[in-house]
Amino acid sequence: MAARTLTPREGWVEEGLTALATGGPDAVRVEALAKRLGVTKGGFYGQFSDRDALLEAMLDTWEREAVDEVLAAIDDDSDPKSRAQRAGMLTFSHDRLLPIDLAIRDWARRDEEVATRLRRVDNQRMDLLRETMASFCADPEEIEARSLLAFCVAIGLHFLAPDHGDQNRSDVLARMSDLILTRA
Repeated sequence: MAARTLTPREGWVEEGLTALATGGPDAVRVEALAKRLGVTKGGFYGQFSDRDALLEAMLDTWEREAVDEVLAAIDDDSDPKSRAQRAGMLTFSHDRLLPIDLAIRDWARRDEEVATRLRRVDNQRMDLLRETMASFCADPEEIEARSLLAFCVAIGLHFLAPDHGDQNRSDVLARMSDLILTRA
């Protein structure tokens, strides 16, 4: 008898994150994931005890990629402004992380455990922004306000689609970044 090959745990997590990004948590269904993976759903139970265990593993993966891997990627940069800009680009301009992040934000509106996880991630992101603002600003209130403004802009840009007259969007965004991340 040939040995059965199980779909690796990471395959289920990856397919679950894709489903989450495109359809929210209700789209993360074992049977649908198995079909997309081309396996039977019985293989799922070789990797996870239940759907909740998969959802938890998905959140773990998102948190690791969105925080730990982003911070590791900017660790060699000593310029605080550059670090914050690179972290924002890696997180909110990334074809993989952005749709997952936005889906988790929506999910967190209805699930307190997910909201707690999102708050932890957002607090780590805010810490990076506070560090950046503190590099040129000593006023704690201004540091907090600039940090929150920068974070709101990073997320809000994905929900807005205004025209900018004769200016192109990338120039407007560069100027906005300079206004927020540079001392007047």
